[in-house]
Amino acid sequence: MKLSIVVAVLNSHEVVRRQVLHYERLGFPREDAEVIFMDDGSHPPLQALSGAVKVVPTNDTRPWTWAVARNSGAKIAQGEYLLMTDIDYVVTKKAIDDALAFDGDKMCFKREFGVLDESGLLTQDREVLISYGLSAARMASKGFGLPPHPNNFIMKKSVFWELGGFREDRVGLPYPQREDSYFKQAWKNAVAAGRFKDVPHRPTIYMFPNGQFCKGGDVDYNPFGLFHGLTRKTPNNPWFKKQRYA
Repeated sequence: MKLSIVVAVLNSHEVVRRQVLHYERLGFPREDAEVIFMDDGSHPPLQALSGAVKVVPTNDTRPWTWAVARNSGAKIAQGEYLLMTDIDYVVTKKAIDDALAFDGDKMCFKREFGVLDESGLLTQDREVLISYGLSAARMASKGFGLPPHPNNFIMKKSVFWELGGFREDRVGLPYPQREDSYFKQAWKNAVAAGRFKDVPHRPTIYMFPNGQFCKGGDVDYNPFGLFHGLTRKTPNNPWFKKQRYA
């Protein structure tokens, strides 16, 4: 198998239902790629709604254990390559096709705002995005785009493990635990040392508006209660500091 899409999920049952519909439309299950949802302590537990997506429980109910969930997903992944992302992202057919054609070490993504509607269809309708909390002013000034995030990438599985995966020793520290920053730095160090190469091509994935991008910058903003309720309002979160002192 060429590709394993690994997604850590916590208490996002409705979004999982929509994602399953989305992956069914993309022809999953299939022989060259798989989708693994790592259920990171959801209550009630997530259910395998169809054969399109594998749901694997971590049985870990500690807060902010996505690093453990991702590493656990990488351990059971059958693909030569990993596509790592989060449940609030929509992976398109184009992104999957690019991943299946990729033979390098790592490839990152561009990001735009978009949502899966109740039928599992991707939309960037402005009124829909506004209903999810994205401001019309932001769309007018910046369009649908937003900066890339190190949590989203395509990487050869052997490279992922050579870099050490995500640091599980950070679990239990106050949010944000910076696992993504440490992993990104490990990659940059390896590239600087000539061990691996990055590529300029960046396929686009789509993110549900939530958190600091919505409703006055509220880092805990959760449109329609679709996502987990863990708080990001901590002194170490720079986005929360901006919100408090704006």
